Order: sequence, then C-alpha cells, then structure tokens
Amino acid sequence: MSKMHLCSNIINPLINQVEGYCIIKTLSVKSNVKGADYLDLTLADAGGEINAKLWDYSPEQHGAYQPQTVVKVRGTVSPFRDVDQLKIERIRNVNSGDTVDMRKLVPSAPFESEKMYKKIVYLIGDFKDEELKRICSHFVEKYRDMMLVFPAALKLHHAQRGGLLFHTTTMLDVAKGITDVYKRLYPQLRTELVYAGIILHDIAKMEELVTCEIGLATGYSTKGQLLGHITMGASMIERAAAELGISEKTTNLLMHILLSHHGVPEFGSPRYPMFPEAEIVSEVDHLDAKMFTMYNVLDGVTEGEFSDRVWSLDNRQLYKHWTEETE
Repeated sequence: MSKMHLCSNIINPLINQVEGYCIIKTLSVKSNVKGADYLDLTLADAGGEINAKLWDYSPEQHGAYQPQTVVKVRGTVSPFRDVDQLKIERIRNVNSGDTVDMRKLVPSAPFESEKMYKKIVYLIGDFKDEELKRICSHFVEKYRDMMLVFPAALKLHHAQRGGLLFHTTTMLDVAKGITDVYKRLYPQLRTELVYAGIILHDIAKMEELVTCEIGLATGYSTKGQLLGHITMGASMIERAAAELGISEKTTNLLMHILLSHHGVPEFGSPRYPMFPEAEIVSEVDHLDAKMFTMYNVLDGVTEGEFSDRVWSLDNRQLYKHWTEETE
C-alpha cells in the first residue's frame, strides 16, 4: 500500500508524514530487546496494506485496539528492508463525530448501498402480484440494515462491502433484458416471479455468513456451515409465507427457485430448475458471478497477457485483450 492510499492527507511531504483513516487488519503486542512493549500492526484500505509500528506502547496512554476495526492514525512512512513501514505517532479509534468513507477503506461495491436498496424497493412497489410484493417487502424491510453492508460471499464473487446488493441489482438489470425478449415470445412468462426469485435467492446469505463491523465476511455461522444458504433460504421462505398468508402455489414456486438457483447438484442445488422463471434466475446468477470474477481477475493482468489459472472458473486462464485506455 502506498501512503497515498493509506491516508487521506499528507501532512508533511518532506518527511513523508501522513494522517488518515484505515482498517486494522492484524495486530499483536510484542516486546523489543529491552523489554518494552510495542504494537505490530498491518493497516489496510481498499488500495492495499502496510506494516506499522507503535513503539513504547501503553494501553493507558494509547488506548486498546482490535482487528477489523477502523482507526485514525498519524505517522511517518519510511523504508525498512526495502519495504515501506509506518511509524505511528498518534492513533485513536473512530468516534461518532468522524466522517469515514468506508468505500475507500475496504473493497466495496461501486454503487452506493442506499441507492441500490431503493432500486429494489421501488421495483417491489410496482409488482402487480400482491403475494410476491408482500413476501419480498417482508424480507427487504426485515434485513434492510444488513443488506446495506453485507457481502455476497466469503471469498468468491462479490466478496465486498455491499456486494450482496450489487449482485442482486445487477442480476435484476440483466433479467429485465432477458425477460423483455422472452415475454414477447412467450407471454406466459411471469417477469415478477423472476424478479422476486432474484431478490430472494441469496437472502439467507445474511444468516449463513458471519461479518465484522466493516462489512466483510470472516467465516460461516454454525447454521450456515451445517445447512448452507440454499436450504436455509427455502426454509425462510416457507416460514415467512405461512406467517403472511401466501398461497401454497406461490410458496412452492419461490422455494423451488431458491433450491435450484445453483443449477446442478455439484454446485449445491438439490433440484434442477423445473420451469422457465427458475431457469432464468439460475442462468443470470451464474452469469453475473462469472462476469464479476473475470473482470476482477483481469484487472491485475497486463494487455496481451494471460492470468493465472482461476479454479472457480474451471481452472481456466483468462486473456486480457484491451488496454487501460480502452477501459
């Protein structure tokens, strides 16, 4: 990480003194040869990370800190064994008066979460099918605060702050184009069922994943590890439908979309898609995951070169055919 990424302000360019917000990625208390304690930290933001030291550390004087939290630091960057290191002069936890743009600190969706959330709310509000409107509204309202920050995965596609909303809204945009085409050919196609399936298909991710306060997944919950979001999601739909008085037909259709949205048993789906709307949800989900992964991998590849093998894409190497100017 460069100091330009690490901090929002350069205090003194002559001595590389910087100040700004960052994430504590790792932290440990160590002792030097004289027995004095110091903090050894890895500080990070969306651009990378840097090792940092706080010498002569005293919890009473400097405060206590935890990994995966936001702090404000001031310090001087200097090379140590040919690698930049930050010597911390001041450090504190953030408080309610701080204005922190988390998109600069952690990998985040490219769009504001509030706008993506409202896009889904407005779409649901236009539903003609009252049952689909009622059950989608129930979940979107119930999980609003979590949806604004939740990632869509632990490590794979959309594993970023706000990634679940980004994945969902992108899928809705793609599905609109697809349903516009096929609705003209097959008027029986229920576009609102497709949209509802997309909105709800990963709803159990918020119960499956464990996240830290900065909005990144740190692992799986016990229930998530035992059951997985596909099975959990279908159960959530069934319970909510009973509470809301949703018909058995609508309930079964939504549950099937969730149970089949990974397409095949090898990817965790206990059922193949058995009607057109379920097939669209599954294909769009698969496509969006692939597009995100491909562009994410190719972002670090030079024009005309191939990436390393990507195991989540059938161990393929990817080729970058465009220049940064073209981008």
